[in-house]
Amino acid sequence: MSITKAVLRFAAPLPHIESYDRFLFLGPHPDDIEIGAGATAAKLAAMGKQVTFLICTDGRYGLTHAPAGTTPEALVAIRQKEARASAAVLGVKDVRFLPLSDGGFYTDEDLCRGIAEVIGETQPQVLFAPDPCVDSECHTDHLRTGEAARRMVFAAHSEHIMAQLGGKKAPTEAIAYYMTAKVNTFVGTRAYFDKQLQALFTCHPTQFPPDIPESRSLRFYLKLRALDFGLRSLKGTAEGFRLLDATHMHCLPETD
Repeated sequence: MSITKAVLRFAAPLPHIESYDRFLFLGPHPDDIEIGAGATAAKLAAMGKQVTFLICTDGRYGLTHAPAGTTPEALVAIRQKEARASAAVLGVKDVRFLPLSDGGFYTDEDLCRGIAEVIGETQPQVLFAPDPCVDSECHTDHLRTGEAARRMVFAAHSEHIMAQLGGKKAPTEAIAYYMTAKVNTFVGTRAYFDKQLQALFTCHPTQFPPDIPESRSLRFYLKLRALDFGLRSLKGTAEGFRLLDATHMHCLPETD
């Protein structure tokens, strides 16, 4: 570890995610928030925090396990219903959707404008989003949602930039990347892990029917990940994130 990095860790430690009060979770598709940060969202909601889910695309092409004959257009409404039911299991009441097509059929400007509007309305302190810097990630919606979040967490501080994007200035103080390979902070989730599983495997039947290998594999992965993060953080069961606060997200490459 470099001297600069060591000093930064001592002089500017990362805050605890639970110390904030208002959170905006960005999901590329219905179900992604639950996979990447569902137990954490449930914990924050149970703590009385303001938690908003924003689903950035409509998931219309997730047809693999949908009922036979389901069209992409019909699946949009089904997946929104699933997302609302899943959020309710996690204790989240504010669920919003952008009218953007799954599969990357939208502009980055439209995506940022949609996020900017919700940021202005909800005034979050922390954005959650998939990490766009994961080498193995190939899904354009995940990558573009993460990049948009990275742009917006910084732009939200500027009244003029937000006005250009159709939103209002907000006190965003940090971004927490889920589905990341560079975990630097953990949230203990022992009491909320079962809610995460229930939200995914009960409320998203078009994506995770109980009798398919993919569902069993995802359930095993989530349990293994929760145990791994729990052991690494001494929290028993946990979710891990790459957290950057206002001090670390600009001009300090050592924080990575």
